[in-house]
Amino acid sequence: MIYDIRHVTTYSYESPVSFARCSLRLEPKSGDGQQLISHAVEIRPRPSDRTVRRDFFGTLTESIVIETAHRNLRIDSRSRVSVSRKAPDRAAPGPAWEDIRDVAFEAISLGPDSPVGYVFASALVPVQAPVTAYATASFPPGGGIVAGAADLMRRIRNDFKYDPKATVISTPLEEVFEKRHGVCQDFAHIMIAGLRGLGLPAAYVSGYLRTIPPPGKPRLQGADATHAWVSVWCGAELRWVGFDPTNDIMVENDHIMLATGRDFSDVSPVDGIIVGSRKQKLGVAVDVVPVE
Repeated sequence: MIYDIRHVTTYSYESPVSFARCSLRLEPKSGDGQQLISHAVEIRPRPSDRTVRRDFFGTLTESIVIETAHRNLRIDSRSRVSVSRKAPDRAAPGPAWEDIRDVAFEAISLGPDSPVGYVFASALVPVQAPVTAYATASFPPGGGIVAGAADLMRRIRNDFKYDPKATVISTPLEEVFEKRHGVCQDFAHIMIAGLRGLGLPAAYVSGYLRTIPPPGKPRLQGADATHAWVSVWCGAELRWVGFDPTNDIMVENDHIMLATGRDFSDVSPVDGIIVGSRKQKLGVAVDVVPVE
């Protein structure tokens, strides 16, 4: 499947901003079943400096500097991506989860694909006993890693309510777990926290969902903006497998991967600092259209 993606971010300021420095993570990755065909970003006002680098996780990060006074900032990202991936059967036993835990802790590589970088707590995903206990119910002794992760995904979908007004990105994980309300970022963080509490490698993935579902299929939650899901390392043979707890589905051709990290703070599409005062308003519009 080939998709055209448009991701427009706008900032409106009550008073002029004299300086802005931003980091953009808007180029979809190639690999793990997808291939970037084209990508371009238009920025207004025009930056005085643009530099590009790859971060530790392999995400292309563009740093921009704007020195022109402005009251509106518009970042218009357009990409074309080919996606072709097949997830394992969610009931597949796979390797025992205890074996995956042990192999992950023994890993000697510190590269972006190594499981050991995704085993420990991170800034937005602390390991907490109640969340670990919640995840434990999906992983009986000797149970398969794929079946266990799929069961945890299903339970989060059933036990938590999708509610865009319930949280913001800074809402603590403990509060999200107690309220059982949130959005895709929250559900991904909860699932990652539970898996890491068991010693299992789990990464946070940001990306997109197709806006128009196939005929006869329901529209997925989170299709109007950037989406988030979980990638679980399932051993040397299966490697990284995607799980979407917001929709209780395995990640296949409806998902377009943008960036991977330990949690949202590693993959925020746009962040940075400005020199200005008073309030600002953020707008984000995403459109994902299959190319016939």
